[in-house]
Amino acid sequence: MIKSVFDALRDYCETILLKQLEIENYINECYKIIIVPCANPYSMNQECRFWPSDGTDINRMFPGYDAGETTQRIADGLFNKINQCTFGIQLTSFYIPGQFSTHIRMMKTGLEDIEEAKHFGLSSIVVRDPRPYDTTTLNYNWQIWNCKAYSLYTRACEQIDEKTAQEAKNAVLRFMFEKHMISYPFSGGYKSEIIEEKDMISIKSKKAGILKLNVDVDEYVQKDQTLARIYDPYTHTMIETIQSTCKGKIFFVHAKSLVYSHTAVVKIKKEI
Repeated sequence: MIKSVFDALRDYCETILLKQLEIENYINECYKIIIVPCANPYSMNQECRFWPSDGTDINRMFPGYDAGETTQRIADGLFNKINQCTFGIQLTSFYIPGQFSTHIRMMKTGLEDIEEAKHFGLSSIVVRDPRPYDTTTLNYNWQIWNCKAYSLYTRACEQIDEKTAQEAKNAVLRFMFEKHMISYPFSGGYKSEIIEEKDMISIKSKKAGILKLNVDVDEYVQKDQTLARIYDPYTHTMIETIQSTCKGKIFFVHAKSLVYSHTAVVKIKKEI
Protein backbone atom coordinates (compact mmCIF):
# COMPACT_ATOMS: atom_id res chain seq x y z
CA MET A 1 0.00 0.00 0.00
CA ILE A 2 1.83 3.13 1.14
CA LYS A 3 5.46 2.37 0.32
CA SER A 4 7.29 5.46 1.55
CA VAL A 5 7.10 8.69 3.51
CA PHE A 6 6.51 10.58 0.27
CA ASP A 7 3.53 8.38 -0.56
CA ALA A 8 1.99 9.29 2.79
CA LEU A 9 2.72 12.98 2.23
CA ARG A 10 1.16 12.78 -1.22
CA ASP A 11 -1.99 11.14 0.14
CA TYR A 12 -2.12 13.67 2.97
CA CYS A 13 -2.18 16.45 0.36
CA GLU A 14 -4.96 14.60 -1.45
CA THR A 15 -6.92 14.49 1.82
CA ILE A 16 -6.55 18.27 2.20
CA LEU A 17 -7.78 18.60 -1.39
CA LEU A 18 -10.85 16.47 -0.59
CA LYS A 19 -11.69 18.72 2.36
CA GLN A 20 -11.44 21.75 0.07
CA LEU A 21 -13.80 20.11 -2.44
CA GLU A 22 -16.26 19.48 0.39
CA ILE A 23 -16.02 23.07 1.66
CA GLU A 24 -16.62 24.49 -1.82
CA ASN A 25 -19.50 22.01 -2.35
CA TYR A 26 -17.90 20.58 -5.51
CA ILE A 27 -18.71 16.94 -4.71
CA ASN A 28 -21.91 16.00 -6.52
CA GLU A 29 -24.82 14.36 -4.75
CA CYS A 30 -24.97 10.55 -4.59
CA TYR A 31 -21.16 10.30 -4.72
CA LYS A 32 -18.83 9.41 -1.88
CA ILE A 33 -15.04 9.72 -2.04
CA ILE A 34 -12.87 7.67 0.33
CA ILE A 35 -9.15 8.39 0.78
CA VAL A 36 -6.93 6.00 2.74
CA PRO A 37 -3.75 7.96 3.55
CA CYS A 38 -1.87 4.99 5.01
CA ALA A 39 -2.63 1.32 5.61
CA ASN A 40 0.71 0.55 7.22
CA PRO A 41 2.01 3.38 9.45
CA TYR A 42 4.20 0.93 11.39
CA SER A 43 6.35 0.28 8.31
CA MET A 44 6.16 3.87 7.10
CA ASN A 45 7.54 5.21 10.38
CA GLN A 46 10.56 2.93 9.94
CA GLU A 47 10.87 3.75 6.23
CA CYS A 48 10.31 0.10 5.32
CA ARG A 49 8.56 -1.03 2.17
CA PHE A 50 7.29 -4.25 3.78
CA TRP A 51 6.05 -5.29 7.22
CA PRO A 52 9.16 -4.92 9.45
CA SER A 53 8.63 -8.05 11.55
CA ASP A 54 8.61 -10.61 8.75
CA GLY A 55 9.12 -8.73 5.47
CA THR A 56 5.65 -9.52 4.09
CA ASP A 57 3.94 -7.20 1.61
CA ILE A 58 0.37 -6.13 2.38
CA ASN A 59 -0.22 -5.74 -1.35
CA ARG A 60 0.32 -9.52 -1.70
CA MET A 61 -2.29 -10.35 0.92
CA PHE A 62 -5.61 -9.35 -0.63
CA PRO A 63 -8.49 -9.95 -0.22
CA GLY A 64 -7.15 -10.71 3.24
CA TYR A 65 -8.03 -13.14 6.01
CA ASP A 66 -9.41 -11.99 9.36
CA ALA A 67 -7.90 -14.93 11.24
CA GLY A 68 -4.54 -14.93 9.46
CA GLU A 69 -1.19 -13.29 10.09
CA THR A 70 -0.92 -9.56 10.75
CA THR A 71 -0.65 -8.36 7.16
CA GLN A 72 -3.54 -10.61 6.09
CA ARG A 73 -5.70 -9.06 8.82
CA ILE A 74 -4.74 -5.54 7.75
CA ALA A 75 -5.60 -6.36 4.14
CA ASP A 76 -8.91 -7.89 5.23
CA GLY A 77 -9.85 -4.87 7.35
CA LEU A 78 -9.01 -2.45 4.55
CA PHE A 79 -10.63 -4.44 1.75
CA ASN A 80 -13.89 -4.84 3.64
CA LYS A 81 -14.16 -1.04 3.67
CA ILE A 82 -13.38 -0.44 -0.01
CA ASN A 83 -14.47 -3.54 -1.95
CA GLN A 84 -17.85 -2.02 -2.86
CA CYS A 85 -16.37 1.02 -4.59
CA THR A 86 -17.31 1.70 -8.21
CA PHE A 87 -13.86 3.10 -9.00
CA GLY A 88 -10.55 2.52 -7.23
CA ILE A 89 -7.32 4.45 -7.74
CA GLN A 90 -4.15 3.17 -6.09
CA LEU A 91 -1.10 5.45 -5.86
CA THR A 92 1.52 2.81 -6.42
CA SER A 93 5.26 2.25 -6.30
CA PHE A 94 7.28 -0.24 -8.35
CA TYR A 95 9.14 -3.24 -6.93
CA ILE A 96 12.37 -1.98 -8.57
CA PRO A 97 13.66 1.40 -7.29
CA GLY A 98 13.26 3.78 -10.19
CA GLN A 99 11.48 6.65 -11.85
CA PHE A 100 8.56 6.32 -14.27
CA SER A 101 6.89 8.50 -16.79
CA THR A 102 3.57 9.31 -15.08
CA HIS A 103 1.01 6.78 -16.31
CA ILE A 104 -1.95 4.54 -15.53
CA ARG A 105 -1.31 0.79 -15.28
CA MET A 106 -3.94 -1.93 -15.56
CA MET A 107 -4.08 -5.72 -15.51
CA LYS A 108 -6.04 -7.59 -18.15
CA THR A 109 -8.44 -9.61 -16.02
CA GLY A 110 -11.28 -9.51 -18.54
CA LEU A 111 -12.99 -6.93 -16.33
CA GLU A 112 -10.68 -3.98 -17.08
CA ASP A 113 -12.09 -0.85 -18.71
CA ILE A 114 -9.37 0.81 -20.77
CA GLU A 115 -11.71 3.41 -22.27
CA GLU A 116 -12.53 4.73 -18.80
CA ALA A 117 -8.79 5.01 -18.05
CA LYS A 118 -8.47 7.58 -20.82
CA HIS A 119 -10.40 10.04 -18.63
CA PHE A 120 -7.26 10.55 -16.53
CA GLY A 121 -5.79 12.40 -19.50
CA LEU A 122 -2.30 10.94 -19.06
CA SER A 123 -0.15 10.29 -22.10
CA SER A 124 0.22 6.54 -21.44
CA ILE A 125 -1.89 3.63 -20.26
CA VAL A 126 0.11 0.43 -19.72
CA VAL A 127 -1.75 -2.88 -19.78
CA ARG A 128 -0.39 -6.33 -19.06
CA ASP A 129 -1.44 -9.91 -18.47
CA PRO A 130 -1.60 -10.81 -14.76
CA ARG A 131 0.98 -13.18 -13.36
CA PRO A 132 0.04 -15.86 -10.78
CA TYR A 133 1.22 -13.75 -7.83
CA ASP A 134 -0.87 -10.78 -9.00
CA THR A 135 -4.05 -12.52 -7.84
CA THR A 136 -3.34 -11.35 -4.28
CA THR A 137 -2.86 -7.66 -5.14
CA LEU A 138 -5.34 -4.88 -4.42
CA ASN A 139 -5.76 -3.92 -8.08
CA TYR A 140 -6.60 -7.49 -9.15
CA ASN A 141 -9.06 -8.11 -6.31
CA TRP A 142 -10.76 -4.78 -6.85
CA GLN A 143 -11.50 -5.86 -10.41
CA ILE A 144 -12.74 -9.28 -9.29
CA TRP A 145 -15.18 -7.45 -6.98
CA ASN A 146 -16.43 -5.47 -10.02
CA CYS A 147 -14.56 -2.30 -9.14
CA LYS A 148 -12.91 -0.44 -12.02
CA ALA A 149 -9.37 -0.33 -10.67
CA TYR A 150 -6.44 1.80 -11.79
CA SER A 151 -2.85 2.01 -10.56
CA LEU A 152 -1.35 5.48 -10.89
CA TYR A 153 2.44 5.63 -11.17
CA THR A 154 4.40 8.87 -10.85
CA ARG A 155 8.03 9.74 -11.32
CA ALA A 156 9.10 9.68 -7.68
CA CYS A 157 8.22 7.73 -4.53
CA GLU A 158 11.03 8.30 -2.04
CA GLN A 159 11.53 12.01 -2.64
CA ILE A 160 9.26 14.96 -3.40
CA ASP A 161 8.81 15.78 -7.08
CA GLU A 162 6.30 18.63 -7.18
CA LYS A 163 5.84 18.57 -10.95
CA THR A 164 4.78 14.94 -11.22
CA ALA A 165 2.80 15.12 -7.96
CA GLN A 166 0.83 17.92 -9.60
CA GLU A 167 0.35 15.75 -12.71
CA ALA A 168 -1.06 12.95 -10.56
CA LYS A 169 -3.39 15.28 -8.67
CA ASN A 170 -4.64 16.83 -11.90
CA ALA A 171 -5.19 13.39 -13.42
CA VAL A 172 -7.35 12.27 -10.49
CA LEU A 173 -9.37 15.50 -10.54
CA ARG A 174 -9.82 15.23 -14.29
CA PHE A 175 -11.06 11.65 -13.93
CA MET A 176 -13.54 12.59 -11.19
CA PHE A 177 -14.83 15.51 -13.25
CA GLU A 178 -15.27 13.35 -16.37
CA LYS A 179 -17.17 10.76 -14.31
CA HIS A 180 -19.41 13.52 -12.84
CA MET A 181 -18.21 12.93 -9.28
CA ILE A 182 -17.22 16.56 -8.86
CA SER A 183 -18.48 19.77 -10.46
CA TYR A 184 -15.09 21.47 -10.27
CA PRO A 185 -14.33 22.10 -13.97
CA PHE A 186 -11.17 20.35 -15.07
CA SER A 187 -10.13 19.94 -18.69
CA GLY A 188 -6.87 19.49 -20.57
CA GLY A 189 -4.73 16.38 -20.53
CA TYR A 190 -3.42 14.13 -23.28
CA LYS A 191 -4.90 11.70 -25.73
CA SER A 192 -3.78 8.48 -24.06
CA GLU A 193 -1.69 5.89 -25.88
CA ILE A 194 -2.33 2.24 -24.98
CA ILE A 195 0.94 0.37 -24.41
CA GLU A 196 1.32 -3.37 -23.93
CA GLU A 197 3.95 -3.92 -21.25
CA LYS A 198 5.32 -6.90 -23.16
CA ASP A 199 6.18 -4.54 -26.04
CA MET A 200 8.30 -2.32 -23.79
CA ILE A 201 12.04 -2.70 -24.40
CA SER A 202 13.84 -3.52 -21.14
CA ILE A 203 17.59 -2.89 -21.20
CA LYS A 204 19.44 -4.68 -18.41
CA SER A 205 22.87 -4.40 -16.88
CA LYS A 206 25.41 -7.17 -17.41
CA LYS A 207 27.69 -6.04 -14.60
CA ALA A 208 27.17 -4.86 -11.02
CA GLY A 209 28.63 -1.56 -9.86
CA ILE A 210 28.10 2.20 -9.65
CA LEU A 211 25.50 3.36 -12.15
CA LYS A 212 25.75 6.69 -13.94
CA LEU A 213 22.74 7.49 -16.11
CA ASN A 214 23.07 9.63 -19.23
CA VAL A 215 19.34 9.94 -19.89
CA ASP A 216 16.17 10.89 -18.03
CA VAL A 217 12.51 9.87 -18.04
CA ASP A 218 10.46 11.11 -21.03
CA GLU A 219 13.62 11.78 -23.05
CA TYR A 220 13.75 10.57 -26.66
CA VAL A 221 16.74 8.44 -27.63
CA GLN A 222 18.22 7.00 -30.81
CA LYS A 223 19.40 3.47 -31.48
CA ASP A 224 22.95 2.84 -30.17
CA GLN A 225 22.82 5.99 -28.01
CA THR A 226 24.66 5.64 -24.69
CA LEU A 227 22.09 5.40 -21.90
CA ALA A 228 24.31 4.69 -18.91
CA ARG A 229 27.72 3.56 -17.76
CA ILE A 230 28.67 1.24 -14.92
CA TYR A 231 31.88 1.71 -12.93
CA ASP A 232 33.82 -0.64 -10.69
CA PRO A 233 33.20 0.59 -7.10
CA TYR A 234 36.81 -0.15 -6.06
CA THR A 235 38.85 1.14 -9.00
CA HIS A 236 36.33 3.51 -10.62
CA THR A 237 37.16 2.04 -14.01
CA MET A 238 34.30 1.80 -16.48
CA ILE A 239 33.24 -1.82 -16.82
CA GLU A 240 30.12 -1.48 -18.99
CA THR A 241 28.49 0.92 -21.42
CA ILE A 242 24.74 0.45 -21.79
CA GLN A 243 23.35 1.46 -25.18
CA SER A 244 19.88 1.76 -26.59
CA THR A 245 18.78 -1.10 -28.82
CA CYS A 246 16.06 0.97 -30.48
CA LYS A 247 14.69 4.43 -31.13
CA GLY A 248 12.04 5.59 -28.68
CA LYS A 249 11.05 7.36 -25.47
CA ILE A 250 12.50 6.63 -22.03
CA PHE A 251 9.69 5.27 -19.86
CA PHE A 252 11.62 4.09 -16.79
CA VAL A 253 15.10 4.55 -15.33
CA HIS A 254 16.73 2.78 -12.39
CA ALA A 255 17.03 5.22 -9.48
CA LYS A 256 19.74 3.81 -7.21
CA SER A 257 23.43 4.62 -7.61
CA LEU A 258 24.39 0.98 -7.07
CA VAL A 259 23.02 -1.59 -9.49
CA TYR A 260 23.14 -5.39 -9.60
CA SER A 261 23.84 -7.38 -12.72
CA HIS A 262 20.87 -8.45 -14.84
CA THR A 263 18.79 -5.53 -13.53
CA ALA A 264 16.47 -3.40 -15.66
CA VAL A 265 18.30 -0.08 -15.94
CA VAL A 266 16.14 1.55 -18.61
CA LYS A 267 12.79 0.74 -20.21
CA ILE A 268 11.98 2.26 -23.58
CA LYS A 269 8.69 2.73 -25.36
CA LYS A 270 9.82 1.80 -28.84
CA GLU A 271 8.95 4.19 -31.63
CA ILE A 272 7.10 2.42 -34.42
